[in-house]
Amino acid sequence: MKIIQLSDPHLMAPGGFLYGSDPLARLQACLADIGANHADADLVVISGDLTNDGERAAYAALGESLARFGLPYRLMLGNHDDRALFLEMFPQASAERGFVQSVFDGDAGRLILLDTLESGEVEGRLCADRLAWLDEKLGEARGRPAFLFMHHPPFRIHMPVLDAVRLAGADAFHDVLARHGNVRHIFAGHVHRLIAGSWRGMPVSTLRSTNHQSALDFSDNWRLGDEPPAYAVILIDVDGVIVHFHDFPVGAAQRAS
Repeated sequence: MKIIQLSDPHLMAPGGFLYGSDPLARLQACLADIGANHADADLVVISGDLTNDGERAAYAALGESLARFGLPYRLMLGNHDDRALFLEMFPQASAERGFVQSVFDGDAGRLILLDTLESGEVEGRLCADRLAWLDEKLGEARGRPAFLFMHHPPFRIHMPVLDAVRLAGADAFHDVLARHGNVRHIFAGHVHRLIAGSWRGMPVSTLRSTNHQSALDFSDNWRLGDEPPAYAVILIDVDGVIVHFHDFPVGAAQRAS
């Protein structure tokens, strides 16, 4: 099973720049690279912060870009998104119980895509309804491997500014996972860094933004990083999970001088 993950495009209205880059042009460069090199992907997951300010024009630009994409995809929400407006503009999006959450069953296991957006907050949250839904979907897998995608990581990355806005209520979340014991990997976004490790015995990874990055800074400050944008190529089979991180060429979408 081949899954592509990209994250945090932070789209503006067309023509807008963010931290010196054109988020829409960079997203389109990313989609073009995926289309050219990974047309055999089973699914492309965009793991949240689709827009920077939840603007209608930004969501419209996303829809237009994806209409030309051609690969199967799922969209997720982050703290910069507007759930109500997203659902209005993407009525075909996978959503259950009022949240942008869904499952994808492949030959190597079940992907579960979570909605961690807590409207008006930077940190993420899974309310009782969302935790109950997760519990149900893990149970339905009947012991088959499960792979979670979420915008907010539940684990610390030891960068204080970003750890302060990770998923709140991580213990309750972990309790649900522990009841089933079939989660094999957690894929997250939000932090705009390439990170791999484990959390309470489960492998985890995070991803750079398609637009701008967080500098590696373990102080109480946040700084803009200068790393290139990237996406992940995830290969899952009976032996395990391999994640390749690819710095895609930005071409005309490079940082403005």
